[in-house]
Amino acid sequence: MEAKLVAELPTGGEWHYEPKFDGFRCLAFKDNGEVDLRSKSGQPFNRYFPEVAAALGALPARRFVLDGELVVPEGDALSFDELLMRIHPAQSRVARLAREHPAFFVVFDLLVDEKGKALVAEPLDQRRAALERFIERNADADSLVRLAPRAIERGDADEWLESLGTGLDGIMAKRRDLPYQSGERTGMQKFKRMRSADCVVGGFRYAAKAPVVGSLLLGLYDGAGLLHHVGFSSSIKAEAKPALTKKVEALVKEPGFTGNRPGGPSRWSTERSGEWQPLATELVVEVQYDHFSGGRFRHGTKFLRWRPDKAPAQCTMAQVAQESQIPVKLLLERK
Repeated sequence: MEAKLVAELPTGGEWHYEPKFDGFRCLAFKDNGEVDLRSKSGQPFNRYFPEVAAALGALPARRFVLDGELVVPEGDALSFDELLMRIHPAQSRVARLAREHPAFFVVFDLLVDEKGKALVAEPLDQRRAALERFIERNADADSLVRLAPRAIERGDADEWLESLGTGLDGIMAKRRDLPYQSGERTGMQKFKRMRSADCVVGGFRYAAKAPVVGSLLLGLYDGAGLLHHVGFSSSIKAEAKPALTKKVEALVKEPGFTGNRPGGPSRWSTERSGEWQPLATELVVEVQYDHFSGGRFRHGTKFLRWRPDKAPAQCTMAQVAQESQIPVKLLLERK
């Protein structure tokens, strides 16, 4: 079941709400004790999350199909970087990470119960009740299998957004009266709270096929006064690129970033796309973003406006500091 991205959460008695945790969507199949973890695209996950496969194998239920999210706690927060490190060819490294940072499987839907009965035609309210009974019967308080929190009232979802801060990836709204909408986006909506930050332009990359700016490289200052590369913005209007290119080319100057610097070409990029030009730290831009973790913006940011009124030194990491570390506590609660 897919989600439709919306600008505002829906309201009404036909909806329920769940926190959107920052992880990998996963379907867990178990039949006669054998566990198979699959990504949303059908790729196998067992070798990357052996501790989760073992936890599901240890549940008393001999068969089921669960829909959920794989997340990795780090301290009191969730770490997407630790999650990404699991997708590694070396089995020894995966095993070490599984021991040091075990993942949780956060379950939000039950598609086949322990008796082998398919529930996909049942409305969500009935599937949720069956899921809660399933977790109560099978997963104890120490299990890596966790029940996703749920709220019926829109006000509770709004409270999550306010209290959980940047540690929360968003809110999922799901129709309580619909069956499982496999392959559809009609029964589930995703709301992500967008934020903005003022960043120093510490460098730029040329476009791949033209001698104009392709992306601006963004930086934020830490407490020691070092400028760290934290992401990029490529949402620049085509008509603005020639003038912007002249502007930034006049400011080319080492070092640009004095802390973490942009990396070189990756195995997916061309040599040219990996090259970047450092700039004198004079330009400040306001960008919109959805998530910041591991010292960088998770996705490309949206250019909003130039900030000539803002001093570069004011562009600090404090703008994107995590507001809360409550998400893991939500998963540890036993309702």
